Amino acid sequence: MDGLKILVVDDEARMRKLVKDFLVNKGFSVEEAGDGEEAIDKFFAQKDIALVLLDVMMPKMDGWEVLKTIRKYSQVPVIMLTARGEERDELQGFSLGVDEYISKPFSPKILVARVEAILRRSNAASGGALNVGGISIDKTAHQVTIDGREIELSFKEFELLSYFAENQGIALSREKILNNVWNYDYFGDARTIDTHVKKLRSKLGEKGDYIKTIWGMGYKFEVTAE
Repeated sequence: MDGLKILVVDDEARMRKLVKDFLVNKGFSVEEAGDGEEAIDKFFAQKDIALVLLDVMMPKMDGWEVLKTIRKYSQVPVIMLTARGEERDELQGFSLGVDEYISKPFSPKILVARVEAILRRSNAASGGALNVGGISIDKTAHQVTIDGREIELSFKEFELLSYFAENQGIALSREKILNNVWNYDYFGDARTIDTHVKKLRSKLGEKGDYIKTIWGMGYKFEVTAE
């Protein structure tokens, strides 16, 4: 993902610099905008922006209006940044097409991890194969190969592996996995996930060790050096 361009939109110059420094350090190219109108101008002028980090509270045009305008023409991934953690803000963001929602103050390292996870996910959704630690996941053909050898996975096992791979290094709660892979709210126990993880680990063989258990919380997919 080196060189992918990210548009950082925030009226606080200090915040823009902080985020930019972390992203550039990870190999990303960064464009900045200090208000909503400048964000729209730069987004449509650049053409090659891969993701937008968008603050909600800004002068001239707030983040919601910027998002609405972008969504009329583009499905580029958008992460909303806000100082308010109210649930209705999150719901409004998701209804308008937000990909991720992060409340201030946040850890820049966590923000970068979210950026990388969303870009991996969007790249995979666009038809490219996702390659992690000797595992190749072709979402278009719905095929998984390990070191060139195809393995048979059920639909949910495939979706679970894809979700893990797209969120490398990020601790995922069972609730979040259920919401993203099974697409329903978490009401019962976690045996559904645990059963699928057990089967998936078995089918992955040695690569099954990439799926780490975080006791009392969930799982993390982490490729270990060989």
